[in-house]
Amino acid sequence: MSVLINNPFRSREGYNCFGCSPDNPIGLKLQFHFDGEAVTSEFTPGQDFQGWSNVLHGGIQATVMDEIASWLVMAKLETAGVTSKMEVRLLKPALLDRAPFRMVATLQEMQRNIAIIKVELTDSQGQLCADSLMHYFTYPQHIAADRLHFPGIKALLPDKD
Repeated sequence: MSVLINNPFRSREGYNCFGCSPDNPIGLKLQFHFDGEAVTSEFTPGQDFQGWSNVLHGGIQATVMDEIASWLVMAKLETAGVTSKMEVRLLKPALLDRAPFRMVATLQEMQRNIAIIKVELTDSQGQLCADSLMHYFTYPQHIAADRLHFPGIKALLPDKD
């Protein structure tokens, strides 16, 4: 069962993330769901996010894949981290008139404290437009709380045991 992940950073002073802040006037305002294995998100970008005519800019595609991977680290690994490497493949044009786009992030493997996360971005017709392998350097929970303000899993998923 998929559950909406709470965004506990909303009330944090200075929080204005381009990817996930609901209050950033030019941001993507992404929301995320967690099903225990994957984190998912859907979004409908405006024309301001195009590269070529009717095509979602490749940098925005990379941005949303980076963003969802960070939320997978928080929801699944119950900590926070930072991007250390992105391998993005832009496979087919992500046409804006085929929005909403859907992203799915899954943990592929852990190599010590590096989480390797696969992200797929598809259009409303199920066409795979882009995928990536995101490498996240993950911190122990106490360091994530201190350096990255990770509030703990209960703040993201209150019903998590």
